[in-house]
Amino acid sequence: MSIKKPALEVINPTFGSSFSFIKYDENQNQNTSYWHYHPEIELVYVKGGAGKRQIGSHISYYTEGDLILIGSNLPHCGFTDKFTGNENEVVIQMLPDFLGAELMSKPEMNNISLLFKRCKGGLAFNGRTKEIIGTRIEALEKMNSFERLLGFLSILNELQLSEDYQILNAEGFSMQADVQDNDRINIVFNYVKTHFQQQITLEEIANISGMTVPSFCRYFKQITGKTFTHFVNEYRLVHASKLLAEKPIGITEICFESGFNNFSYFNKSFKKFTGKSPSQYRNELKTVIED
Repeated sequence: MSIKKPALEVINPTFGSSFSFIKYDENQNQNTSYWHYHPEIELVYVKGGAGKRQIGSHISYYTEGDLILIGSNLPHCGFTDKFTGNENEVVIQMLPDFLGAELMSKPEMNNISLLFKRCKGGLAFNGRTKEIIGTRIEALEKMNSFERLLGFLSILNELQLSEDYQILNAEGFSMQADVQDNDRINIVFNYVKTHFQQQITLEEIANISGMTVPSFCRYFKQITGKTFTHFVNEYRLVHASKLLAEKPIGITEICFESGFNNFSYFNKSFKKFTGKSPSQYRNELKTVIED
C-alpha cells in the first residue's frame, strides 16, 4: 500500500532579503504536487489560467488566475500543472515575524499583523484586488531589495484593506501548535489525492492514521469541520470540474475518472456543489469541448 509521506518544506529567504521571492514561467513550479506545509506564510499569484485550489480541507477550481494567502503550517498543494495555461506564477514566502517581533508589534504594522491572523485558514482574493495586486506583485521582480520590501509591505497592507476576498477554511482550519497532527492530516490528504478514483473505506483510512474508526471520524471532523466522506466527495467533484474544463472527453467518462460509480449520483452531486449541471458548467467555461 503506497502512502505519500507529508513534507515539511524548508524555505530559505531570497539572498539579501528577509523573505523568499520566486517567479516561475508557465507551469514550471512542479515542486509541490503533493500536500505539504511550512511555518512561513505564503502569497501566491497565478497570472491567468485555471486549476485546482487545494488548501487545508478546502478544494475548489479557480479560473482567470488566482491570488491566495496561505497561513503558517496550513497544508496545501501546488496550484499549477501542465493543463493550467497560466502565463507565470509568483510565490512569496515569509515567517510571521519576518521583520522581527519588535517591528511587527509597532502600530504602523497593525494591518499586516491582522492580515497574518486572518489568513490562518487561507484567503483567496478576487475582482479588482486580484488584478491590481497581481500587477504590483509582478513589478517586485525588477526592484532592488529595499524597494521590494517597501512594495511588499504596501501589498500586504492593501490586502488587509480589501473586501474582495473569500475565507477558504471558514471553520478556521489551522494546526499551528501540533506538528504531529499536521503530519497525520497530511498523510490523510495525500492518500486521498492518490486514491480518490477508488473506494476509500473508513476502516482503511483510520488504519493508515493509526486510529479506530470512531476516533478518526471525530478527529477529522474536529480538524477540518467536514466528515471524511464529504471531503472525499468534494475532492472528486473539483477533479471533475477540472476535467470538464481541460479534457475533451465525455461527461460519463469524467464521472468514472473522478471516482464516482453512479452517473445519476454524480450529476446530482455536481449540481448541488456548483449550482450547475456538468454540461452547463462546461459550456459556461466556454471551452472548445464537445461531448
